[in-house]
Amino acid sequence: MPDGSQNTDQGVIVTDSAAARIAKLRKIQGNDALRLRITVNGGGCSGFQYAFDLDDKVTDEDITFAHNGAEVVTDEVSLGFLNGCKVEFKDDLGAAYFHVDNPNA
Repeated sequence: MPDGSQNTDQGVIVTDSAAARIAKLRKIQGNDALRLRITVNGGGCSGFQYAFDLDDKVTDEDITFAHNGAEVVTDEVSLGFLNGCKVEFKDDLGAAYFHVDNPNA
């Protein structure tokens, strides 16, 4: 794909930019087991909000998506809202952040 995305029929699409940032955070933290965990929380009037955390633990209930050696994990409930989403890392003039592009929103 031209934007460097992992191609999946369902689930979370992890872009090259997200994978590279996760790899960089692993190196900074000195922990090769770190993954990006995404959880979807109710946001009231503004809809859903995405919580991003670095986590080195995975449970049996977690679903993992990998690209270029980096992993993104989420729980089954959150996956219902993330299915088909693209996770990328943006480094704009004023901020650097993970972003979820959700075609279902």
